[in-house]
Amino acid sequence: MRTMTKKLPLPRMRRSRTTIALVASLTVGGVAGAEEALPSLPQATLADACCAQRVTLGEAVQRAITRNPQAAIAEEDVKRVEGTLWSVRAASLPTLTGNLTYTRLDNDRAVGMNVFSAANQMNASLALSVPLIAASRWLAWKNARSAVSVQQKSASDLRRTIAITTARTHLSIIAQRRLVSASERARNAARAHAEFARTRFQGGVGNRLDLVRAEQELAASESQLQSTRAQLTRLREALGVIVGADGPLDVAEREASLPESPGSVDEALVGAETRRTDVDVAKARVSLNRAIARDSWADLLPVVTGTFTPFTQNPATVVNPQLGWQAQVILAWPLFDGGARYGARRERISLAKEAEAQLEATLRQARSDVRAAFESVQRADEALVAAREAARLANEARDLATLAYRAGAVTNIEVIDAERRARDADTNAALAEDNSRQARLDLLAASGRFP
Repeated sequence: MRTMTKKLPLPRMRRSRTTIALVASLTVGGVAGAEEALPSLPQATLADACCAQRVTLGEAVQRAITRNPQAAIAEEDVKRVEGTLWSVRAASLPTLTGNLTYTRLDNDRAVGMNVFSAANQMNASLALSVPLIAASRWLAWKNARSAVSVQQKSASDLRRTIAITTARTHLSIIAQRRLVSASERARNAARAHAEFARTRFQGGVGNRLDLVRAEQELAASESQLQSTRAQLTRLREALGVIVGADGPLDVAEREASLPESPGSVDEALVGAETRRTDVDVAKARVSLNRAIARDSWADLLPVVTGTFTPFTQNPATVVNPQLGWQAQVILAWPLFDGGARYGARRERISLAKEAEAQLEATLRQARSDVRAAFESVQRADEALVAAREAARLANEARDLATLAYRAGAVTNIEVIDAERRARDADTNAALAEDNSRQARLDLLAASGRFP
């Protein structure tokens, strides 16, 4: 004990303090006595991040839905399916085709003085074709229109996913800011402790072991603070990417407001089956695939088409006058196609059954999400109350340990232990707040109340 409290020579003390400051500046990036050696780039980067544009939860969600690249791709997918609808519809509508033919023969075709096919001939015609009976085409048109509706619901479900991801990131930034604040409080407490230990050591009252412990705790607190700040920067950048901004985004000062949660599990279960977009998409796909499979009978029916073709022939020939027209009714009935229609029908029935199984799985998962979310909200609220109480007691214990150390009643080991416990308790409290908010977001999403 006498060896530990013996005052060291001044040159050795200076070398040891310089070594501690140098090691701390290299491993942590900023502690007492070494802050001037820090590079300016991290400070500038941090200042730029703090000046990021602030958005509320509603603003972030709205901008993400309208500007996120995935949302834009979903809108283009809807337009693509609409283009397919037009292509399918074209087979059920009249078509008008213009034809112009020029024919050059080596010589006139004649018998004696009578020319029946001139060397130069010009033929022009218009061909109008109208499907008179085409059940398979009409049903394909109807199902293609339903496919557009399914794609629109899919785009809505993607926007819902984007909105939930945006909200999660927004809430994570709030939690990370709480962690930064907790780390800053821990760093400030450790700095005050280190300064007091240094003052005692320089005054010949304390010992170097207390000073080294205090500076080590300060270095650890500074390291955690910089890590939490780096994570906050990444979350801000992630929010900017999701929202479609060209830079990082920060959350507004006011607390994020979420819609009102459902009052009971039964109410949430009803909402999960009637308001969730993923359930709507699954139901729409079941309806579409059932209709396609049910309409397979139309492939066995004939197709009746009417055509009308006015034409002009110059010069007129024996079989074609100069002006004329032609009308036809064409019946096309495929009697044998190698089983292609029956194979298509089996494929459609299988797709319908797959869609039904997917709907059943989606509904089961939705109900599970609701039950789990209700339980998570209750447990997260209880954990939050306990974490806040633990943080309050840990900070009180730290203050008491600091007072006792200044009075000489305890060693700084108790102070350092109390500081660590207070820092961990503040961190757990911030995480508990985030868990509570995230659990409520999960409940809203599971019951179809968000966005």
